Amino acid sequence: MSGRGKGGKSRAKAKTRSARAGLQFPVGRVHRLLRKGNYAERVGAGAPVYLAAVLEYLAAEEVLFFIFLEWVDSTIWLPKLK
Repeated sequence: MSGRGKGGKSRAKAKTRSARAGLQFPVGRVHRLLRKGNYAERVGAGAPVYLAAVLEYLAAEEVLFFIFLEWVDSTIWLPKLK
């Protein structure tokens, strides 16, 4: 016997920062781009999460806007009769 114990606990599956924050946008990629873009000497841990959330919100708003425009184009508008 090598004295390693009885198997121990297996390591938990890795969870991305996007998944932890409940976002679809990649927090890790945003963090990398903030660091490589010479925006600041240091980038905090919360900054890329916040920025990814803002970008995701704006993208969702844009998608909803285009869906609305499609709906408006497909709707028949009748002129008001006096």
